[in-house]
Amino acid sequence: MQLKHIALAAAVLASSLAAQAQTEIQWWHSMTAVNNEWVNDLAKQFNESQKEYKVVPTFKGSYPESMTAAIAAFRSGNAPHILQVFEVGTATMMASKGATVPVGKVMKDAGVNFDPSTYIPAVAGYYTAPNGQMLSFPFNSSTTVFYYNKDAFQKAGLNPDNPPKTWPEVFDATAKLKASGHSCPMTLAWMGWTQLESFSTWHNVEFATHKNGLAADGYKARLKIDSPLHVRHFDDLARLAKNGEFVYKGRNSDAQASFTSGECAMIQTSSGYYGDAAKNAKFKFGISTLPYYPDVKGAPQNTVIGGASLWVMSGKKAEEYKAVAKFFEFLSDTKVQAASHQRTGYLPITTAAYELTNASGFYERHPGTDVAVNQMVRKVTDNSRGIRLGNYVQIRTIEDEETEQIWAGKKSAKEALDAIVSRGNELLARFEKSYKP
Repeated sequence: MQLKHIALAAAVLASSLAAQAQTEIQWWHSMTAVNNEWVNDLAKQFNESQKEYKVVPTFKGSYPESMTAAIAAFRSGNAPHILQVFEVGTATMMASKGATVPVGKVMKDAGVNFDPSTYIPAVAGYYTAPNGQMLSFPFNSSTTVFYYNKDAFQKAGLNPDNPPKTWPEVFDATAKLKASGHSCPMTLAWMGWTQLESFSTWHNVEFATHKNGLAADGYKARLKIDSPLHVRHFDDLARLAKNGEFVYKGRNSDAQASFTSGECAMIQTSSGYYGDAAKNAKFKFGISTLPYYPDVKGAPQNTVIGGASLWVMSGKKAEEYKAVAKFFEFLSDTKVQAASHQRTGYLPITTAAYELTNASGFYERHPGTDVAVNQMVRKVTDNSRGIRLGNYVQIRTIEDEETEQIWAGKKSAKEALDAIVSRGNELLARFEKSYKP
């Protein structure tokens, strides 16, 4: 009996030592609801696939909140190994000298194969420095798409299988939905992203100087979103708001809940909203391309990247960086990528994942789920390759503040856009002054 106890104790001790031998990786993220479940499942799959490493995902609040928390943690020597940062924080992270380690270096040092050319160019290019080095790992890359309630369309006498493709067609649809008794024909999420950034690239017009901040001297960029086309568009949205055909439902992703519930019949938001809508909407919905003004030369072009990437924080041990590299290798697996794309609506960040999804018949079974990919794989121009500006988290807040003045009837579209440019350029000038190339 005593021998049995000794053997049991030895087994428990061996198990404990094995657990202690695992290299633990802290991953801070900002995913909620169904996407939080996805993140946890990815970590679980990786942890169960091997015994050397353990990834611990932790929700740290919204994107701005997690960035702020990570910077504070870095200064106190307690930063996580991996930080999820939304795309508008890219320039700020690039300027944070010494706080991060380029993902290309992490993978190379760990001896893990990493080929940036396997990623969709519009995705890889955004997170790559002018010298060609990939700085962060593309994770939940998304773009803006157009969701609409097919049941509401049918009730309003609109063709549920032929959604509006142009803004004039959208205006016609909002009027018919309103006439049919719909209290919220259209809402919009992520106002700055969908109606300023993607609107600009979709119409192939300049958002900011210096190639929208992506040029080698992009830190000198200034906003250009007070153009006649931008003013025209927000004048149109102001008219819809006054008529009750566009209903503002709040900042960031707040408006999505009003579409999921059926309250609002149309919404422009992230392709990454698909998982939520597919799981929780109690009606038939469709996904289509963003609308455009047909009289604008060059439209439609391509939409701009959204979502987030994974940055590796500095100051960690070599074995910990190897663990990070192994986790990124797992995330890069074609089957893992394809499954994530199909589950969430985020882009398949590698060409192979797209091809696998296409070959599986997923796009045929779920019409519209390829819209995000098709909008992003077009040939890009200097106006549409992406937008990467310093202090852009704060500029996004300014965009919300000023456009809210339009919906409240307190400012004209021109006054609000002029104010965004003026206030935003002050922050860009401040960034330029502090930036050290």
